[in-house]
Amino acid sequence: MSADRVPPALDVAGVTSRFGGRRALDDCSLTVPPGAVTAIVGRNGAGKSTLLRVAAGLLRPDRGAVRVFGEPTGDRALPSIGYVAQHAPLYPMLTVAQTLVLGGRLNPRWDHAYAQQLADDAALPPAARVGDLAPGHRTRLALVMALAKRPRLLLLDEPLAPLDPVARAQVAGVLMADVADRGTTVVLSSHVVADIDGVCDHLVVLAEGRTRLAIEVEQALAGHLVAVGAGRELGALDGTEVIEVRAAGRDAAALIRSAGPVPTAGLAWHRPALEELILGYLRAAGPQPERKVPTA
Repeated sequence: MSADRVPPALDVAGVTSRFGGRRALDDCSLTVPPGAVTAIVGRNGAGKSTLLRVAAGLLRPDRGAVRVFGEPTGDRALPSIGYVAQHAPLYPMLTVAQTLVLGGRLNPRWDHAYAQQLADDAALPPAARVGDLAPGHRTRLALVMALAKRPRLLLLDEPLAPLDPVARAQVAGVLMADVADRGTTVVLSSHVVADIDGVCDHLVVLAEGRTRLAIEVEQALAGHLVAVGAGRELGALDGTEVIEVRAAGRDAAALIRSAGPVPTAGLAWHRPALEELILGYLRAAGPQPERKVPTA
């Protein structure tokens, strides 16, 4: 198969999921390239967890389709997917050692040696019951279970939230090694930009159940600019794709989608940092009237 015909690791097309009268996902579409580390970023309630549950095949959407490496989600796709939910559900009465044995019985591609190595690196006590583990250790065990399954697609819902800074760095290293060694595709959700800065190479910004941005990180940073100046100077940006305008004291700052500065005197330009870019899209999300830059 030629490179341009390799299917996406994850293809979400027009997915809508309702809970009661609320749409957790609203005509959501995105693709995740194979072998990438993709961060899904959004505020609480943006639909991140619902999207990952749909992608894992645990939730059937009301509308739309999801494919994993070209296959519809379901029994055929399940062995190729590793999934860790936000609260790392495990059997609390089992010990760590018993949990690893169970993983081998349930997963045909289970790598026992790798599971034991990861558990040892995380300092997980084999005889400890899962229900007695600290939240960070439960999360590490859930990650061990997902990684030792040797999935092609690894879905992680807020995986770094319960971890201390040292454990976060260790987990990030494990994920990067798995991507480098096996080409695993990783999709992780977060509402903390610092957790994914320097880790992901593909970005999805989700707000109110819809995809606001889906792009490679380097391409995103190279394709946006921030202009800072007096309001009357920002008026010269009219006609450009302005994502957001914010007051900055007596001046204002505009995040625009552009590869190069607009030749306008009186404006200072800089490339956005990742956090600046994401926050601009999140603040601008939602039904709004046509954006106009200030003229005075």
